[in-house]
Amino acid sequence: MKYLQRLGKSLMLPVACLPVAAILMGIGYWIDPTGWGSNNIAAAFLLKAGSAIIDNMAILFAIGVAVGMSDDGDGAAALAGLVSWLVVTTLLSKGSVAMFTGVEADAVPAAFGKTQTQFIGIICGLIGALCYNKFKTTKLPDALSFFSGKRCVAIVTAGFSLIASLILFFVWPVVYGALVSFGEAIMSTGALGAGIYGFFNRLLIPFGLHHALNSVFWFDVAGINDIGKFWGSADGGVLGQTGMYMSGFFPVMMFGLPGAALAMYHTAKDSRKKAAYGLLLAAALSSFFTGVTEPLEFAFMFLAPVLYLIHALLTGISLAIVALLPIRAGFNFSAGLVDWVLSFKAPFAQNPILLIPIGIVYGVIYYAIFRFVITKFNLKTPGREDDEEEEKKAVLSNDDYTTVAGIILEGVGGPENLTSIDNCITRLRLEIKDYTKVD
Repeated sequence: MKYLQRLGKSLMLPVACLPVAAILMGIGYWIDPTGWGSNNIAAAFLLKAGSAIIDNMAILFAIGVAVGMSDDGDGAAALAGLVSWLVVTTLLSKGSVAMFTGVEADAVPAAFGKTQTQFIGIICGLIGALCYNKFKTTKLPDALSFFSGKRCVAIVTAGFSLIASLILFFVWPVVYGALVSFGEAIMSTGALGAGIYGFFNRLLIPFGLHHALNSVFWFDVAGINDIGKFWGSADGGVLGQTGMYMSGFFPVMMFGLPGAALAMYHTAKDSRKKAAYGLLLAAALSSFFTGVTEPLEFAFMFLAPVLYLIHALLTGISLAIVALLPIRAGFNFSAGLVDWVLSFKAPFAQNPILLIPIGIVYGVIYYAIFRFVITKFNLKTPGREDDEEEEKKAVLSNDDYTTVAGIILEGVGGPENLTSIDNCITRLRLEIKDYTKVD
């Protein structure tokens, strides 16, 4: 659990970039919802600016995780995470796979077109951090001394990334194909199937595999094509049925997740409420207006996995309930306010206004459940981390040197983990045996 919490904290750095990007895209989409910027230069400017970050979210994760999971947050770790990302995604691209297997690019499994995901980014970041922590102090022979220490980290990372790419080459298409088959199996079960889909849609987001499942229900993989039929761009839509795999997301994204954000803010420590407010408010607005939920979901999915499981369950329940009711709405982008408003004009829309009272109830449910679970189990959601408490212990009076020294020794792994101690007027210099013991 501590490892997951540390991973969750490392994601806060890239996640902080996402809300503003989502809002930029949302405003651009609002200005030009049909042309995606082709009809308005201001919309195009905003959409491109936002998508530059959103579309490269996985790269940000690779860099952010590498820095956050490294021992000291050095820039060499960030470089290692980026190197790993470049190696893995290049080797697993459709063009590379076509070259390796001697087939045409069109014959390459669809899975290799979906490798630039958050999951791959996190894996690459972990590889970069692992290599940095392990090899940052490596000494090479004199002839190769230029590459000693941190300079060898990126080289070693590339080697480990080759191994990871080889494993993913065989594993990734199997997992991706299994998810597509799973989606095809549940699509005939009506509202229950919509609920199961909603649950797994959220559950797979941390791994970036939700795209495989979405393709079955939203696009023309198995004949459902919910998005195309709902907006009338594809034939075969049925009033009261088309849109059932989209409608239930609106209460969750417009009301449920903002309610969760409010619960996390109210349960944050007083000393950290201000910092939590900035992140949670921006993420909640992103979810409400645009339906971009990753900034908020990644803020707690690793810090408090049980909350994310609850969120996935509530999403599944929402999709099942709305699928049973005569309510249909859809989206081109995501289930935010912009697409909800546009749904009124869609040919297969059905009572989309009723999503508002359902959403309000869902917002209250999310708030109540999140607040109860966070306080009951003392979950480390944004603003409730222990680090600041530990740091406060070191803020002591100037003459309390013995206590300060004890805290420093404990933080570096104890006196037995030191090989030498030195100091000047402003600095304390310690040589450490085992850096993994440093807190």
